[in-house]
Amino acid sequence: MRHARECRTQRTLRKFWQRAQRENVVWRVRQSRFPVSLFLACLGIILLAVGVQSVLLSVTRKLTDSYATQMGVVFGYWSLVAAALTVYIRWQIKIIYEEPMKMISEAASQVAKGDFSVYIPPLHTADKLDYLDTMIMDLNKMIEDLGSMETLRTDFFSNVSHEIKTPLSVIQNSAELLRQKDMSEQQQEYTDTIIQQSRRLAELINNLLKLNKLEKQVIMPAAHQYDLCEQLAESALLFEDVWEKKLNFDVQMEDGVFIAAEESLMSLVWNNLFSNAVKFTKEGGSVTLLQTSDENNVKVTIADTGCGMDEETMRHIFEKFYQGDASHSTEGNGLGLALVTRILQLHGFSIEVESQPEEGSAFTVVIPRKMHSKNLNKQHGRTGGDFR
Repeated sequence: MRHARECRTQRTLRKFWQRAQRENVVWRVRQSRFPVSLFLACLGIILLAVGVQSVLLSVTRKLTDSYATQMGVVFGYWSLVAAALTVYIRWQIKIIYEEPMKMISEAASQVAKGDFSVYIPPLHTADKLDYLDTMIMDLNKMIEDLGSMETLRTDFFSNVSHEIKTPLSVIQNSAELLRQKDMSEQQQEYTDTIIQQSRRLAELINNLLKLNKLEKQVIMPAAHQYDLCEQLAESALLFEDVWEKKLNFDVQMEDGVFIAAEESLMSLVWNNLFSNAVKFTKEGGSVTLLQTSDENNVKVTIADTGCGMDEETMRHIFEKFYQGDASHSTEGNGLGLALVTRILQLHGFSIEVESQPEEGSAFTVVIPRKMHSKNLNKQHGRTGGDFR
């Protein structure tokens, strides 16, 4: 009941402040969050305590002539008064200053993570505004503007990507037809370059569309139980030619382990991690797939003996379009690990990375065992969608 009243109050305040902002209403703003009444209350408590002390001292003198006892009573009394006053002032500071600042801090943290649906309710009505209220109003307006910009950006990416796909397919198909005809070695090289770059651009567009869809998605994907080991084996088989001709592939897996997740999305995770391991490992190196589980978690590690990463690169590898190794920049688009991160976030899973330059890298996906399909769907709802 109390929660419902608070929600209604917040909605009313929000509508009030939004209307006031649209109408550009100018309010008188108090420059202090500690009103004079607080200091007057403290002064009143002290004066009352002095009066009570006089009565207490008078009673003590009647009961005993010992000076030490009288001073002990006075000292104990003022210790209690000081403690009570300290608790009162601390409580006032907490409700007047600390709690609003914590609320602002939590909202800022959510915005930093990309959640632009945050709204901070003002603390006072228009006739009692202070500087913290104005800061909250400005912050709400900034978050709203950032949300609008983010919506425009994602819509732009989505629309442009869809528009580019058709002419790109025409270019790629035309180049494939040209390659079938008799041509000089140089013309063949040019045609192969067109095909290679058009495929790379097509992959970039597909990844942009997938990432755009995932970034807009706040509801947990529809999860069901399936065999993770079978899925890992299928993903590894996609790189069978690489294992046979260029790299050593070591596997350590259980016979079978079931997890609750969206299967098509998790396939993207494993394919991206395998692809990165292959891309950054020189011929003759090795890639290792290690899957383990205990009563709490299922862990999947994909490790390689490639070029590795330094600390600076590891800090940015999950950012969109970031490519730490410039020598491999033509082989990717810097979106793979961003996709992986977003998919795992939606599932409530996590990813860890360990790496040393020239020694290789190891990516470990941690899947909580207690997160079953039924609980996931109950908490987050269901949404369909094929990301293959």
